[in-house]
Amino acid sequence: MTELRREIKNWWEQGKNDLKKAKVLFNTQNFDGTAFYCQQAVEKSLKALILFKSKEKKIEGHSLVYLGKQAKMPDNFFPSLRKLSPQYFISRYPDVTEEIPYELYDDIVAKEFLDTAEKVILRIKKQLE
Repeated sequence: MTELRREIKNWWEQGKNDLKKAKVLFNTQNFDGTAFYCQQAVEKSLKALILFKSKEKKIEGHSLVYLGKQAKMPDNFFPSLRKLSPQYFISRYPDVTEEIPYELYDDIVAKEFLDTAEKVILRIKKQLE
């Protein structure tokens, strides 16, 4: 692995750890938690890549589309980033939609989010490690 600046390494390692949490939650059928941690894994990994490509020390924002553009992700990633991005709120807060968050998710939706997170993290890994 390339020697990364501390702030890059911190975002990157936490992003990978969040993906592990998402997988554990998926395997225990906690699909709302899977959605949340997939979003977090992608957000943190994108922030690591943006920091890697710049001299910045801090990155603001939670929008995966915005972060994906800053990270110069390929266009084919953006439909999935658009779907995953609002899970930051939807998966946790019962006042965001009319339903209880955990009732919004099933294994199919959660697997789609896991696939997105894994693809994004694999792409970023090739650039960081």
